[in-house]
Parts: sequence; structure tokens; C-alpha cells
Amino acid sequence: MADSTSRDVLGRGLRVLGHAIREEPRIFTVGVVGSSLFGLLTIGGAYLVGAIVGHIVVPSLEDGRVDAGLLALAAAALIGLSVLKVGGIFARRLGAGWMQFRLQATFRRRVTRRYLELPVAWHQRNATGTLLSNANSDVEAAWFPIAPLPFAVGTVVMLVGAFVSLFATDWVLALVGAAIFPALFALNVIYSRRMAPRQARAQALRGEVSAIAHESFDGALVVKTMGREAEETARFATRAAELRDALISVGRLRGIFDPMLDTLPSLGTLAVLLVGAWRLRQGAVTVTELVSVAFLFTVLAFPVRAIGWVLAELPRSVAGWDRVQRVLTATGEMPYGARSRAGQGTPASLRFEGVSFGYDSSDVLHDVSFTVPAGRIVALVGPTGSGKSTIASLSVRLVDPGSGTVFFDEDDLPSLTAESLAGTAALVAQLPFVFDDSVRANVTLDRPGVSDEDVWAALRLAQAEGFVARLPDGLDTHVGERGATLSGGQRQRLTLARALAGRPDLLVLDDATSAVDPRVEAAILGSLRSAEPPASILIVAYRRATIALADEVVYIEQGRVVAHGTHTELLATVSGYADLVTAYEKAEAERELERESV
Repeated sequence: MADSTSRDVLGRGLRVLGHAIREEPRIFTVGVVGSSLFGLLTIGGAYLVGAIVGHIVVPSLEDGRVDAGLLALAAAALIGLSVLKVGGIFARRLGAGWMQFRLQATFRRRVTRRYLELPVAWHQRNATGTLLSNANSDVEAAWFPIAPLPFAVGTVVMLVGAFVSLFATDWVLALVGAAIFPALFALNVIYSRRMAPRQARAQALRGEVSAIAHESFDGALVVKTMGREAEETARFATRAAELRDALISVGRLRGIFDPMLDTLPSLGTLAVLLVGAWRLRQGAVTVTELVSVAFLFTVLAFPVRAIGWVLAELPRSVAGWDRVQRVLTATGEMPYGARSRAGQGTPASLRFEGVSFGYDSSDVLHDVSFTVPAGRIVALVGPTGSGKSTIASLSVRLVDPGSGTVFFDEDDLPSLTAESLAGTAALVAQLPFVFDDSVRANVTLDRPGVSDEDVWAALRLAQAEGFVARLPDGLDTHVGERGATLSGGQRQRLTLARALAGRPDLLVLDDATSAVDPRVEAAILGSLRSAEPPASILIVAYRRATIALADEVVYIEQGRVVAHGTHTELLATVSGYADLVTAYEKAEAERELERESV
């Protein structure tokens, strides 16, 4: 793989640059015009210096006097040329910087948009730290060569002009340039091919280091409470050391080639002076021509390095581009339909018909069929791993079934628009996510039409009005990262209020009240039952009191619906259900005793 990468990195890198030019052709043109102007003026400047030396400086030395008028004219010409070159430099840098930063911003938005389009299953297969690296350092790496690109293209124009002028001056001196510049290009190609696998390795390790760091920070509580600080530090240090070694390898190669790339133009200048002195003695060139050519080689040394900068960054660019494209070309997105639910604003029925689903090669649900009637509360009960959370995800179309259909009323979910789907159903997950923002912002999520009165009404339904009112700044209180200033139960009630503020027609609660007191949970369910406007509710439940409040219970085992009916009916007829509910009740009683004893 590394050999393949090193062989085709130049071609692939040039294709990435071509893509960049197609993305921003106008800005690129501004940069190239400025760079080309600078390059051509540089050639003109070399011949202007040669003319000044040959026609003003040498005669002045021979005659022992200086023509002030000619000297002033020479100074004015040099100043005017410099002003024009400054304009070229400004246009070149403006075009290069503008193009680079626009491309980075554009592709960060595309990557982020793609993240939102891809299903939850795809995100579960990719570490969060790696995804952060894709949107940040990989996008940055992909467009890193854009900064010197207009300069490099302008340098090519300058080289063409330089060769024309060299052959017009003296074909022997031109041959010196014909030997030096191809050698410089060949050295850059060798450098790029050697660098390619090293840059690819370093870029991959950046993503891995980011993933480990994010995971460690995210799991800081577990790490500290389990005393795993040393082990996590060692795990991070191992990857960080690998990244360090990879970057040292990059630096070592750069340290070998950079002096060679810097030396070649200087050798060209020296060769021109030696050959030029010989040609001068033969009378083939004049002093003016020799100075012009020598000065031209001197001023070309720096611009020619721009080509080297582009070629040197191509391996890193290709590595970043490949990682970004892995996201942009990922498949599995769920297309939405064009229909809106006819009964928007009224309780929605939820119906599963022959639904099966699996993660990769592991089947989770098998031919699941049940209905949540409009305006009713249905409890979903089953042992751990029986597929309850998967059913919750399917109910709001976080994932699509492998076979079978999920309906809201008579509309299958894929036929609905994203807006209709989001306006119809809301999921409150077991693990609440709270943004590092105010209570108000966490509840409203900047949704239009959600007033403070709606926020307080949602908090009231979620039994969160009391604790929010006691916060220092009420709705304006910032709750910290992931709601760090709130208890687990408070975070759950806040996320429930967030769902209720959108007035969903179907509310799916995936054990969303597990961290609250049973009395508070009963109050929440009671308020939901009497809420206006009413909503249908599917609740993944464990507590016996919660299950008993439901109008109907669906009992599942190993991904299959075993029975459904009222809580009382299932207790009497399904032994597995009775045993499970009894076990839940016993576990809850033990937890309650532990809380009272603390």
C-alpha cells in the first residue's frame, strides 16, 4: 500500500489540486494573475539591473563620473518595478489565502452535513475523535498546498519567460538553466514519492490520537473512579509516541532534501558565472547580458522553491483528501419522502408490520409487529438485549428496518419529509445529552415559535419547573458541558422537556426516567397522560409502577414479540413477563433501601 501510494502520489495530488481549481476558479485566477505578474516583472527586473550595471555603473566607473539624470531614471525605474511587484504579491497572497480558507470552510461544512445525513449505525462504527479529525485536521491537510499553489503556477510562467529570455540572450547560458531546473523538478518528484507514505501514516495517527484523547476525556469519570489514569495515560502515550516518530520521520526526510533543493539554484548561479565569464572573454555576451542572466538565476532561486513547496505538501494533501472522501462518499444515508403527515397536530398511531433488523451480521429483531394506538400509552418490556432500544430508534427513523415497515397512521416513515417526521415524533433517550448552554437554549434548540411560556409549560410537564425556578438565573442559567451542574435525574427531565416543547404527536421514551425518583416518574407519566394537546406514547419501561400506568404492554424476548395485552393480563398468562417484572421490582426495592440507608 505504501509503495502504491508513493508511486501515484504526484498524479493523485495534482488531481486534488485540479479539484480545488474547479471549486474556486475565479479566486484561483486572481492569485495566478498576481503571481504571473510578479514572475514576469522579476525577469524584467533582472534585465533592468543588468542594463543599469552595463550602461550606467560600468561607464561611470570607466569615466570616473556619474550621470545624475541617468541614475535618477534608473532609481525611478526600479521603484516603479517594485511597486508593480508589490501589487502582484498582494494579488497572489490574497488569492491564495482566500482560496485556501474558502475551501477549508466549504469542506468542513460538507463533512459536517454528511455526518448529519449518515445513519446512527455508521456513526457507531466510527470513533468520535476520528470524525473530529476528519472535519478539522484532515480538511486542513487536504488544502494545505493551496497556499503556495498560485505562486507555483506563476513560477512556471516565470520559468517559461526566463527560458525564452535566456535563449534570446545566449544559448550556452540557456543550456545551464536547462540542466538545473529539470534537475530541481526531478528532485522534488523523488522527494514527494518518498514523503507520501510517511505523511499518510502521520495523518492517520493524528486521527487515532484525537480519537483516544476524546474517548479518555469523555470517559473521565469512569477512568478516575476505576483508578485507570495510569493505563489511559500509557495508552495515549503509546499512540502519541507513534505520531511523534512518524513526524520525526517526516522531518528527517525534509532535513535531507531541503538543503539539496536550496543548493541547486545556487549551483546554477555559480555555473552561470563560470560559463558566463568564459563566454564574456570570447565576446559572445556583454557585461549587461552576463549580469542580467546571473541576477536572473539569483532571483529565481526563491520562486522556484514554491514548486517544491507544492510538491512537498502533496503527500499530506492526498492523505487528508482520502480521509475526507471516506466520509463524503460513505453510503447508507436515508432519503426522505415528499409527503407530510395528514394528521399533523393530532396524536399519531405507531404501527410495526413484520419488522426485522440487524447490525452487520447480527440479527436483533425478527418479524416484529405491534401497534401504539393514537393517544394511548404502550409500555415496551423485555430482558436486556431483547431489542427495545432498537425498536425505539426505528420508531423515530434513526435507522430503517432490514425488512418490514413502520407506519405513522397510514404513512410509512420513508415517505414522509424530514420536517414532518421531526414534527410528528420525538425520542428521549436513556442517556440524556445536554448542551453547554442555558436551560432555555437546551429546551428550545432555537426552534421557531417556542416561547418562554412554552418552555415553562414543557418543564412543568416534565416535573422540572421546580428545580429550574430555583437555579440562580432560571432559564438563563448555563448548565455546563453535558449538563455537569445538574443531577442525572435533572438532566433526564430537561431532555424530556426539550422533546415536549416541540409538541410531538408521538413521544418515545427509551427508559428516559430511569434516574428520577419513582414518585417523580409517576407524576411525569400522569402529567403526560393529561397533557394538552395529547400525544401517543411508547415507553421502554422497567419499573412495575410505570408499566402498570400503560394502557397496553408489549413483551419481547430475543427480538420477537412474545405477547401483548394489559399488565394484569400478562402477569397472569406469561410466566417470563411475570418473572421479569418481579425481578425489576425486587431490584428497585433494593436500590430504594440503599438510598434510604445513605
